[in-house]
Amino acid sequence: MQIPLDYETLRVIWWGLMGVLLIGFALTDGFDLGVAALLPFVARNDGERRMVINTISATWEGNQVWFILGGGAIFAAWPFVYAVSFSGFYLAMFAVLASLILRPVGFKYRSKRPSKTWRSAWDWALFVGGFAPTLVFGVAVGNVLRGIPFHLDSDLRATYTGTFFGLFTPFTLVCGLLSVAMLVTHGAAWLTIKAEHGAVRDRARTFGQIAALAAIVLFAVGYAFVAFGGLGFRIDGVIDPSGPSNPLRAASLAAPGGWLTNFASYPWMWIAPVLGFAGAVLALVGIRAGKEVPAFAGSSLSALGIIATVGLSMFPFILPSSIDPKSSLTVWNASSSHMTLFIMLVVTVIFLPIVLAYTAWAYKVMFGRSSVGALTTNPDLY
Repeated sequence: MQIPLDYETLRVIWWGLMGVLLIGFALTDGFDLGVAALLPFVARNDGERRMVINTISATWEGNQVWFILGGGAIFAAWPFVYAVSFSGFYLAMFAVLASLILRPVGFKYRSKRPSKTWRSAWDWALFVGGFAPTLVFGVAVGNVLRGIPFHLDSDLRATYTGTFFGLFTPFTLVCGLLSVAMLVTHGAAWLTIKAEHGAVRDRARTFGQIAALAAIVLFAVGYAFVAFGGLGFRIDGVIDPSGPSNPLRAASLAAPGGWLTNFASYPWMWIAPVLGFAGAVLALVGIRAGKEVPAFAGSSLSALGIIATVGLSMFPFILPSSIDPKSSLTVWNASSSHMTLFIMLVVTVIFLPIVLAYTAWAYKVMFGRSSVGALTTNPDLY
């Protein structure tokens, strides 16, 4: 069968699609995580907390589709990346999944008993289910930028030499806190749109402003780490973008400041960090002024810009190795076969628009504010 797209093009397309799925997850499930992290702080009584929960009750399950799609895409399109990252980050992944499991259980069981202690415990469980994954996702991205301590042998078997607590360094914690600030801003902006109760909206605006300002500062600190902290890698020599997927066929080298090379070579890439900063500023101004749509648009643009900044700065690297740079996984040496990528693209072209259309329809149907009064009249609410 003659494949109409060459191998190099398909690899770049799937690198881009992986970014789209990660951004889609941040923009949709991101505000769910942000709302959950804000729950104990923006709502002071049972009615307010139930109202906050019900601002995301209709959409949180559908939003997790992006998380599942992202994991599936990594498994199918970048099997080496999936194998190394999921085995190396096993304990961190377990912590994320355990935290995420608290969300559906918390939603379903929180209001089953009238006990104040019972409900408070589930409220904090929902907080953990929102805060912990957000922090760990950011820490994981920070570790990818630092390089993962793994190496491949001649049979392409990966050996990970890191530890769970070794994942937490000053730089990776900055990345984790940036992730929290970014999604808390997104969650606060969502609450200003969906929550009807004035006091809850006011508290959400207060925390949203703090989070947006923190995101601006932490993004700047992260840039300083990348520019002056000895981070970065580069390809050594010439590589064939259409060559076979063998991670050992081309060497990579540690290159302090290397993550900024792409921005020097392709100035248009500066759009991403500019969006990261400008979106956070727009969110801050919008939340402070009580302008709901600009606030949510700003938090969305900020998340898009911050995630895109990481992806563009690292290209073509996906998972660099800190202890054996020649084992680093890139767009050119870690993908599935030419045919596999093409078949996956055909499936994606067919089904991704369906997912987008269904998501848009679901948001249209569920549009409207959540109120305390509705809790007494609608038995379907949490």
